Amino acid sequence: MKSRKPLSTKGSSGFLLTGSIIAIIIAFSPYIFYLYEIFPNGPVWETSFFTYESKYYQDVLTAAWTYLGKITPLILLLIWFFTCKHWWYHVILVPIGMYSFQLVAVVYDDVYLHEQFFADTNQLVYLAPFFILILSLVYLIRIKVFDRIYGIDLTEIERENISPFSPFSDKEYEEIRSFREDTSNDGEIQEEYYVKL
Repeated sequence: MKSRKPLSTKGSSGFLLTGSIIAIIIAFSPYIFYLYEIFPNGPVWETSFFTYESKYYQDVLTAAWTYLGKITPLILLLIWFFTCKHWWYHVILVPIGMYSFQLVAVVYDDVYLHEQFFADTNQLVYLAPFFILILSLVYLIRIKVFDRIYGIDLTEIERENISPFSPFSDKEYEEIRSFREDTSNDGEIQEEYYVKL
């Protein structure tokens, strides 16, 4: 019987600490959102360190509610992105990008009230290239994953000249065409032809 080496506690304790921090953040995410209730009503919030004036919302409580309504799901999505083990985890970047963009727009509106934000309208138009890039990346990863799982050689597919819109390759069409030309009208050969199809 072989003696087992003791597992390294240094690596596992770091993993345990990271997991514990993530679990605490997820468990307290409703409390993170409800932090807006500690902010005062009124357009100005004065502390000994700084003064904050809400220009767009005219209320610090409403501004904090809006910010935390964007920050809380953004934090949860970032945790999901960095801990997800699935091949499609890059798609999570799409809602992360959306919430980040909305957060920037909300802060910009509140800080610079009278200036027009460059993406104030048609926000989806500005986000569309990002979405298309992420979806293309995910599709390429999907192809690579299926290549590994099913052992499909992509260069062989290109060599066979398979059309994406046809169930047969050009090589198979050539075989069918040559078989048609070589056969006569004999019923037995016709039956073999249909079996081969």
